[in-house]
Amino acid sequence: MPLKACLSTFRWSTGCPSGLLQEGFAQGGDGLRGYHYRLLAALEEWGPASQAALGRGTGIDRSDVNAALVELEERGLVRRDVNERDRRRNVVSITAAGVRHFEALDSVVDEIQERLLAPLSGDERKQFITLLRRVASP
Repeated sequence: MPLKACLSTFRWSTGCPSGLLQEGFAQGGDGLRGYHYRLLAALEEWGPASQAALGRGTGIDRSDVNAALVELEERGLVRRDVNERDRRRNVVSITAAGVRHFEALDSVVDEIQERLLAPLSGDERKQFITLLRRVASP
């Protein structure tokens, strides 16, 4: 999972990171939420993927993936095409508009990440991110 997407799913008992993300997306996310960001981040990093792979890779339930992709597709941020090898499945791709929107959301996450990590020194940030990746890895 991409680090920033990982941070968007990581919750401490205080609820601070998730609250900051909800606030940030409410102000600068154009109506999108954390799970939309996670899907766009995965598509941007990994390229086209099946809906099932997106669900597994982002930790989002299959039915929620479908609902979120419908919303993203209605906005022109993703495209779903029939898989040529298995016509029962769709391959999801991020569109050019989706990349631009992802970059805008990414800057929201950058600001939140900076606020969250501000109390840590450079070495502490590296250690925290290393540990977070270890915890988030399957």
